[in-house]
Amino acid sequence: MAHKYSLYPVIMAGGSGTRFWPLSRHLFPKQLLRIGGEHTLIQQTMRRVLGCAPASNVLISTNAAQADLIRVQLVDWKEELTNGFLLEPEGRNTAPAIALAAVEVLARDPNGLMLVVPADHVVTGQRDFQAAVELASELAADDYLVTFGIKPIRPETGYGYIKPKSTVLLGKRGKLRGYPVQKFVEKPNVAKAGQYLKAGHYFWNSGMFVWRAATILEEIGTHQPAILASMERIRDLKKDGATPQAIDDVYRQIKPVSIDTGVMEQSSKAAVVPVTFKWSDVGSWGSLDEVAEKNKAGNVMTGRVIDLESKQSIVYADRRVVATIGLQDMVVVDTPDATLVCPKSRAQDVKTIVDILKKQRAPEHLEHLTVQRPWGSYTVLEEGPGFKVKRVTVNPGGRLSLQMHHERSEHWVVIAGTARVTRDQEVFDLKVGESTGIPVKTKHRLENPGQETVHIIEVQNGPYLGEDDIVRFKDDYGRTVKV
Repeated sequence: MAHKYSLYPVIMAGGSGTRFWPLSRHLFPKQLLRIGGEHTLIQQTMRRVLGCAPASNVLISTNAAQADLIRVQLVDWKEELTNGFLLEPEGRNTAPAIALAAVEVLARDPNGLMLVVPADHVVTGQRDFQAAVELASELAADDYLVTFGIKPIRPETGYGYIKPKSTVLLGKRGKLRGYPVQKFVEKPNVAKAGQYLKAGHYFWNSGMFVWRAATILEEIGTHQPAILASMERIRDLKKDGATPQAIDDVYRQIKPVSIDTGVMEQSSKAAVVPVTFKWSDVGSWGSLDEVAEKNKAGNVMTGRVIDLESKQSIVYADRRVVATIGLQDMVVVDTPDATLVCPKSRAQDVKTIVDILKKQRAPEHLEHLTVQRPWGSYTVLEEGPGFKVKRVTVNPGGRLSLQMHHERSEHWVVIAGTARVTRDQEVFDLKVGESTGIPVKTKHRLENPGQETVHIIEVQNGPYLGEDDIVRFKDDYGRTVKV
């Protein structure tokens, strides 16, 4: 196993926020939250993989709707990630996303190894993580598809399980061993999960993988040939100079398939490395007990919380004071536009609440009132038929894209700082108390040339006020522009 291949971490960051609602939203998923540390989950993940490979090797697999917020979170690596974003036009589960990433890695390095990790897990023990990656890389260089197995600590029904072959060792590094996989087991019932825990030789499937890009594409071609055919079609379209729309249409036609059921469970090359680092997928509010700091009464309290005699509860206050009395095993989460109250035992049912909101087309399932952008943020203050009022903040040195709207006009009033405005061929500065209007179908741009944060009140008018009514002509943050 004397192979030395370059490693390309692929951070899977396209998930939607459901089980951590109302703190997470469809456009502000769990990976963007601070859980189990001072950094957000995706920042923790980025720092973790940088112990194994340079930032220029990292690929972020996500979608256009979430890419802006991820760029904000990963601004410390802005230059290295210039070409590091792989944007799916539509989520098709993990197998197509991984195939897309494998094609990119293969184009960069025919012998490249991939370290595939979710963006929203908590891992404790950086040295142990790196040791596991090193052993997995040795096995992957010999064409194994390697996953990390987590030693169960309870009869968990929310995870898949892995049973390794007991006698065949593929490699070792310190206390770590690699084994061929005997079988993958779907999420079990409580009785089965108890049996697996007692048996002692089953492991939770962590959803983290190491393999050669060429090997995983070969296995996808064997077990999911339609996905590989679509990737080859996309490659040919790009070579022929096809429009982005034509390329996206091919991707959207791919049948959603998970890498576990679609490939790993069918492959004869699957291997597992049982790991020693601590791991949690932080799947719901109830699972915060595994990673968050608790007080003497076993409570996790965040924000402006005033509590009397509660026990084993989770209380999160965003802006307002939240007062709790005598709670037991409860979850309370308060945000500016939504509040959740439920027993810990029902925390998994939050997903059902989000499904109901989605069916109602309620904005509370999509995003927060304040939305972060690479240049700053905006907060929706009021909206109704034909109008929307926002507070827009632009960071020093930040500027929005040069853009146009087909359906709406805008009126800007500066309330702090000095704003520089581009309106068609005009460029001028606005100071506090000054205002200007942007007619429909007028190219415009807002920027902050100073050292003080700019705040403006923006009033939109028009028959349609959605965020997708933006045509970009120039952009500093790698977003799609009109050619």
